[in-house]
Amino acid sequence: MNIENLVRKNILSLNPYVAARHSHLSGTLMDANENPYGSVIENDSFELNRYPDPNQVSLRKAVSELISIPVENICFGVGSDELIDLFIKIFCDPRKDAVIICEPTYGMYRVCCNINDVNVKNIPLNSNYDIDYDALSNAIDYNTKLIFLCSPNNPSANLLNSDFIINLANRKNVMIVVDEAYIDFAQQSGLVNEAIKIPNLAVIRTFSKAWGMAGVRCGYSVASQFVTELLLKVKAPYNINKLTSDFVIRAISNKERYENFVDIIIKERKRIIDKLSKMKKVRKVLPSDANFISFFVDEPQKVFKVLEENGIVIRDRSNQFNFSGGLRVSVGTEEENNRFLKELEKALI
Repeated sequence: MNIENLVRKNILSLNPYVAARHSHLSGTLMDANENPYGSVIENDSFELNRYPDPNQVSLRKAVSELISIPVENICFGVGSDELIDLFIKIFCDPRKDAVIICEPTYGMYRVCCNINDVNVKNIPLNSNYDIDYDALSNAIDYNTKLIFLCSPNNPSANLLNSDFIINLANRKNVMIVVDEAYIDFAQQSGLVNEAIKIPNLAVIRTFSKAWGMAGVRCGYSVASQFVTELLLKVKAPYNINKLTSDFVIRAISNKERYENFVDIIIKERKRIIDKLSKMKKVRKVLPSDANFISFFVDEPQKVFKVLEENGIVIRDRSNQFNFSGGLRVSVGTEEENNRFLKELEKALI
């Protein structure tokens, strides 16, 4: 695969901004117009008056050890959303190139394309909410630079066929980005090991879900060293702040708690699916590899509104492509799940 041909020419020739902290993190620092007296926060142990490491060396090393992937293949973003935007910026010329998405799927792919004035092609998932391999393969043309795939998919919660993804990457000269935000709940390793071997395959992940750190806003990508260097070149120099970096490193050191969260959520997920499947007015419940469940009812807007009025907030996904009647509920605590099931039964009467 000639991955370089997919990259925008101005990105290949771009001279990135070299931040003051790029080479010097210690010493008598008089190069970045910082406040030398410290921050206004008393007992500030983070030295917030100094800019953070733009190379995120400690953070990348921690994740490298966590997932057994070389540091050179890892890049961090402000959540997965920044990385989605960076991939579009790197590979797609506005008003010329196209991105393929497979709906129903995560809405930010389309939104980011629209913001960047990049064309979007929708090649729908099949009736099982999996990749339509032939349709997807045939849709790729000269101006198709990027494909976003969500696995487990949002909102259908299922893993996509990994063999299809790998075959497509090996046969087509197009950059494929697999969003594995929910992979922790699938009890599978995902595609990170393939992403460092296949030049036009990348994976993005987040600390927002299983790690319980949505408020921190931190995601990362795994890709070839060439693609990772492009991401590092294009990202804002100080996109990950010191507090975010510190909290993520601390979270990684507490892997046992993360594993406990995942186990509890998977157990509760199964219980909710069992209960939903027995409700007469629930037309269909999708199996789930994620931390949420999608189910279908005849009057989704009405059910959503009744739940909302009773303090239960879920997502109405019935207006998404090929998802008519669909509602999505995140797995909560046992108490929250019990309340949801109780109020849903009332709403369906």
